Amino acid sequence: MVESRGPRGHKLRIMHDIRLIRQDPAAFDAGLARRGLPATAATILWLDSARRDSATRAQDAQARRNDASKAIGKAIGAGDHATAAALKAEVAAFKDTLPALEDAERRASADLNTALAAVPQIPADDVPDGADEAANVEVMRWGTLRSFDFSPRDHADLGPPLGLDFATGAALSGARFTFLRGGMARLHRALGQFMLDQQTGVNGYTECITPLLVRDEAAFGTGQLPKFADDLFRTTDGRWLIPTAEVSLTNSVRESILPEAALPQRLTALTPCFRSEAGAAGRDTRGFIRQHQFEKVELVSITRPQDSDAEHQRMVKCAQSVLEALNLPYRTMLLCSGDMGFTARKTYDLEVWLPGQHAYREISSCSNCGDFQARRMNARYRPDGGKGTEFVHTLNGSGLAVGRTLVAVLENWQQADGSVEVPPVLAPYMGGLTRLVPDPAPSRA
Repeated sequence: MVESRGPRGHKLRIMHDIRLIRQDPAAFDAGLARRGLPATAATILWLDSARRDSATRAQDAQARRNDASKAIGKAIGAGDHATAAALKAEVAAFKDTLPALEDAERRASADLNTALAAVPQIPADDVPDGADEAANVEVMRWGTLRSFDFSPRDHADLGPPLGLDFATGAALSGARFTFLRGGMARLHRALGQFMLDQQTGVNGYTECITPLLVRDEAAFGTGQLPKFADDLFRTTDGRWLIPTAEVSLTNSVRESILPEAALPQRLTALTPCFRSEAGAAGRDTRGFIRQHQFEKVELVSITRPQDSDAEHQRMVKCAQSVLEALNLPYRTMLLCSGDMGFTARKTYDLEVWLPGQHAYREISSCSNCGDFQARRMNARYRPDGGKGTEFVHTLNGSGLAVGRTLVAVLENWQQADGSVEVPPVLAPYMGGLTRLVPDPAPSRA
């Protein structure tokens, strides 16, 4: 049984534990400094004090009105009509003053909510310090880099004769869109289905089909709003196209209280994803690496706080298992404090080897968000035999990005004649097709 609760109106949505900020504001600011951000605790505490003061004034006024209302009857019963008249006048005055006090409380809560919503997650203690990706730490490598007896080609050059049609995609929709044909489309579909089967049948995730359009509250809950609105696509009716199924999967527990026995929840979905790439102008404009529309198998876990670190390690292994099954060499990177996403307290990136680019490129990012998203969503659980509730921990990762995996297969399994062998593990999904062969007359140049 899941207990659901409606919106909390103007009450404070605590996106960080305000008690910890009050107890040790210096530690909070130190955590932000590790992300390269200025001190914020003093501002938050000032807003928190203003909110509490306004709440106290409103509560005191409400209590006084209630007391005065009760006293009117007693005064009338005692024959003290003068006192009763004075009390009636006092109660009548509250009709004007109490709404103003309540409105002041709402504004103070909104100001604090706005300030808290802009503050990212605090990095975990074992996250390395650093300003950008140069400070990320390599944890491990897997696989042997293939030795070619020819010069391996970049997928952007290798792909078009095989059905990776950039020209038609651009003609239809503009830059960062691609049209896939024939065996290339079949290989893309095979990769997505294989990943989904791996994560459900082998790794124990529950398959889901989710909405691709979500409301503001859902995008806020997982941290896309308000800070990253420009990176999303919005519909004319005010909904948002999901940038990843993390949004819909994680928000499936929003405004809920789960029984402890229901945890952990491990959810997965293969969905289209939509990103405006507003912050990536000029990056990866050539090829299939960075698209406005792509498919991804997403992994989401909902856990007890004490289980999230172990679940994080498990999730990383689940993502790694796909690369290993496809025999794609990769490395695992622990991100530094300055390179992590807004909601993450700790992140591992998987970077696959692309021989055509002679570089490792990100193909999965697995993050432990702690209770950061849960606080934004008001997602809790009730411990067995305990009193009260606690916020759950949420984790998310790619298992994997289908398009980038397609790129890795093309570059790692390419042959001297321009064909591409299909990894054996995909054979059940390919309808007997074992190799992509160049079309001597592709549809577009």
